[in-house]
Amino acid sequence: MAKKAISVQGARAHNLKNVSIDIPKDKLVVMTGLSGSGKSSLAFDTIYAEGQRRYVESLSAYARQFLGQMDKPDVDSIEGLSPAISIDQKTTSRNPRSTVGTVTEIYDYMRLLYARVGHPICPTHDVEITSQTVEQMVDRITSFDERTKMQILSPVVSGRKGTHAKVLENLQQEGYIRLRVDGEMMEITDDINLDKNKNHSIEVVIDRIVIKEGIEGRLSDSLETALRLGEGKVIVDVIGQEELLFSENHACPICGFSIEELEPRLFSFNSPFGACPTCDGLGSQLEVDIDLVIPNRDRSLNEGAIVPWEPISSQYYPQLLACVCDHYDISMDTPVKDLPKKQLNKILYGSGKERIHFHYQNEYGMTRDTHIYFEGVLANIERRYHETSSDFIREQMEKYMAQKDCPTCHGFRLNEEALSVKINGYHISQVTELSVSDAHQFFTTLSLSETDKQIAQMIIRELDDRLSFLANVGLDYLTLSRSAGTLSGGEAQRIRLATQIGSALTGVLYVLDEPSIGLHQRDNNRLIRTLESMRDLGNTLIVVEHDEDTMLAADHLVDIGPGAGNHGGEVIAQGTPKQVMKKKKSLTGQYLSGAKFIPVPAQRHEASERYVEIIGASENNLKDINASIPIGLFTAVTGVSGSGKSTLINDILHKRLSSELHRGKEKPGKHHEIRGTEHLEKVIDINQAPIGRTPRSNPATYIGVFDDIRDVFAQTNEAKIRGYKKGRFSFNVKGGRCEACRGDGIIKIEMHFLPDVYVPCEVCEGKRYNRETLEVKYKGKSIADVLDMTVEDALHFFENIPKIRRKLETIYDVGLGYVQLGQPATTLSGGEAQRVKLASELHRRSNGKSLYILDEPTTGLHVDDIYRLLQVIQRMVDNGETVIIIEHNLDVIKAADHIIDLGPEGGEGGGEIVATGTPEELAEQKNSYTGQYLKPVLERDKKRMQEKILQ
Repeated sequence: MAKKAISVQGARAHNLKNVSIDIPKDKLVVMTGLSGSGKSSLAFDTIYAEGQRRYVESLSAYARQFLGQMDKPDVDSIEGLSPAISIDQKTTSRNPRSTVGTVTEIYDYMRLLYARVGHPICPTHDVEITSQTVEQMVDRITSFDERTKMQILSPVVSGRKGTHAKVLENLQQEGYIRLRVDGEMMEITDDINLDKNKNHSIEVVIDRIVIKEGIEGRLSDSLETALRLGEGKVIVDVIGQEELLFSENHACPICGFSIEELEPRLFSFNSPFGACPTCDGLGSQLEVDIDLVIPNRDRSLNEGAIVPWEPISSQYYPQLLACVCDHYDISMDTPVKDLPKKQLNKILYGSGKERIHFHYQNEYGMTRDTHIYFEGVLANIERRYHETSSDFIREQMEKYMAQKDCPTCHGFRLNEEALSVKINGYHISQVTELSVSDAHQFFTTLSLSETDKQIAQMIIRELDDRLSFLANVGLDYLTLSRSAGTLSGGEAQRIRLATQIGSALTGVLYVLDEPSIGLHQRDNNRLIRTLESMRDLGNTLIVVEHDEDTMLAADHLVDIGPGAGNHGGEVIAQGTPKQVMKKKKSLTGQYLSGAKFIPVPAQRHEASERYVEIIGASENNLKDINASIPIGLFTAVTGVSGSGKSTLINDILHKRLSSELHRGKEKPGKHHEIRGTEHLEKVIDINQAPIGRTPRSNPATYIGVFDDIRDVFAQTNEAKIRGYKKGRFSFNVKGGRCEACRGDGIIKIEMHFLPDVYVPCEVCEGKRYNRETLEVKYKGKSIADVLDMTVEDALHFFENIPKIRRKLETIYDVGLGYVQLGQPATTLSGGEAQRVKLASELHRRSNGKSLYILDEPTTGLHVDDIYRLLQVIQRMVDNGETVIIIEHNLDVIKAADHIIDLGPEGGEGGGEIVATGTPEELAEQKNSYTGQYLKPVLERDKKRMQEKILQ
């Protein structure tokens, strides 16, 4: 009899303290607890890892060599385990060819639909392309001028892999002499060897003719032969002109525009048969962007307005520019915006066929005096980008280039033939430009003939299901053509969730990592219903989550704690949410029951009379809006998913301020102007990107405290006696580090059929430093011992050194006291990395002229961690700094001084400012979804505060 629970005995991964737990199967199980308490260690690194390992172990040795050998998690035993699938927050794909439509397989069904019931429409004459008779083909061919030479070809192989030896042998037996193989003319008697792994095209020359009177009969016979051999297709190669493709199936009767037989591959932008030939199916091309070349038109040429030509090591380009300006009498001291258009065009687009005098003197005093054709700044950047063999130069030139829609396909990715096929007046790429909700309506209201209805019935049912699944996880605002690389972690996770629902598996263990991230409270219920429907199919769901609604909906709630890091790793409480609420030891239970809560600030910061104003924002779905952000206040930007929050703040405000204040190179989104920048000196984007790409980067190095710690060790008597300077205590340079592992502490051993194994260095035993360096001690600890300390331990250890203590306190204050000083950056989560960045800013001196942007900083945070984070943010605002947070969490929103609520919906239904004001003012706005959910929270907290005062 199958076990009704997953029984974990003795789990010790990371900070877990020999945890034993029975998790009920076929239930919605939520694991919660403070950040770093051990939730992910139990859910992902123990239960999921063992499920994956057992699956891989069951495969053949041949299959395992490709998948790799998985380490057994540190656990005594796990019984009752089902096949496990992890749905985490890793972005789906950075591949520009990957879209929402392709990763959900919706686009595959759309291609099939268009191939089966699509109707080709001539792009020139807007008439439906129908099958062509031989007579029509003859009429079209004989319309060419007399004496026009051409050859009739029959395509016997079109883009298929193989050597095709049998085809060639049959053609020779039938007496054919000439062939065109992969575009090259050959004779059948030639030695034709084709690579079996490559696609090939073979066309037989049926006849070679010259247009003249009376040729119709011969032409008709040749076409019939070609059509028979080519299965209804024939190619007419008109010598010196574009060749024609005729088909018994599809061709325009007026201009002869032909299209192959409709197959799904014709609609694939990842296939040479469907992709636009200009952009290879990417839909865009890299072109030089004038706004990146001249980011500030208030500057003159002498002030470096043309950024790519600023002098770095050579004076070549500044001297060339001076010669051009001298030739055309262009003032180099006039702001670029005031230069006549004709003069600016000469600089940007060149002198054409006119030569200019160029006098150049290099840094060695050598001169060159000549007359040249000036190519122009834009052409110069383009040429250097394409011609250089230096990666550095290419990267530099790419900074001044931007992705622009392909001029041939206009961003639709497909060739003319594919885009000529329409259903109800829409070609396939126009449908992918629709949002999920609009596409769902399009397919469910299609007007088809009875025959087409029967053919399309099953395809439309599959499309209907998949689009409904996406809508149910709160993604109805996404367009199907949206690049997968632009999705947030939460969006990518919910897309995978929707795909799994579509597969309708049963008996599976799903492990999810905070699926509510990036989701507005309004859409939470839809997500919970989705999770419950997966459970009801007969699956077990383990969800690592902090969201209150999800916890209350759980069948079984597991609280890990009591603290983080070394203070966590134990099961504090488990059971139904009501049972957990009664456990006084459970911090989560106290917050759920209301015994603990984040209070609304007793007093908000006073309204500011200074603002940063965004005027005319119209990027993506923003509808030409104006937004005012008060200086010196805590502003929350809210709204349903896809309403335009990130576009407004990250794509427009941050990029524009970065360009103006820090000479940033990224082009901001479309807007008219930004006012009030004189109130700011710097803008800091505290995002969730890793703090480093290698294990050598760690919190201590990122925040700068490691420099101070090395100073302390260099000041010890032992270091002075030995003559050790600060550099001796770095694991990145020769001298103090262990040379056997070059300061890594681990050595990688390559295994051929198994994964690479990392073992501690035998010489330094993983300590990174050589023996002599480790002999230098401060308060009995070596530099390696200090790197192994948690932030909390280090805080006590260095309590008498204010400089170090101040920096460590900032890490501790953002809730990272459990992190080790030397913990590799690659092992930190996105939320942890974001808080390390926040900590690195906190210890800097405040001047009240900084703007901080945080995008969903509550990711991965327990409500108690959010309480501490809010205290840190309020401290920053008390110091006069301006903080903008993009957030859905109501505890954060209620603590803001000012709210900008976007919406009312996501995608095309959003992009407008619904309401602004204090949380209390927003709560009274009936047209604001955020206000509707905020109102009961404010009322509840007010009541709790009164009860607390009475106690």
